[in-house]
Amino acid sequence: MSTLRELLGGAAKRGAVIDDALRVLDAEVDDKSGFSGIAVKTAYKVVKGISPDFLRRAVDHLLDDFLNALDPVYQEALQRGVDARQHLVSNPSRVADLLLGITDARAARSDNQMIKKTYEKLRDGAKKHVEAAVPRLGDLFARHVGN
Repeated sequence: MSTLRELLGGAAKRGAVIDDALRVLDAEVDDKSGFSGIAVKTAYKVVKGISPDFLRRAVDHLLDDFLNALDPVYQEALQRGVDARQHLVSNPSRVADLLLGITDARAARSDNQMIKKTYEKLRDGAKKHVEAAVPRLGDLFARHVGN
């Protein structure tokens, strides 16, 4: 069985997956409302303002780690013979923990203090935002992997 990294991280699909991930990110941020939504939108604007291609480079840089982290969930779906998208969506807390484990480690090692501080301010509420994004993430996988 192929891993998610083999399926989505290679040259053939990587650019399209990154483009799609950026659209998912934009849609998730656009959907935020209330006080926490204002904080997320403000932080997103700050991050986007760092440089025109900052987010694209960040997604590209994180993609392999994210795919590796989510691969066990994908492999479970294959082994159980269930829809991979639905299996991902059925496990939002687990998916959020896997992805946030990657970003937590990266933020801790970052030399960019603005990014570090912004991440630290948003981290407490991050899990609920990542869990809310899991259906769109599942759609992204379904578009690029199938199943």
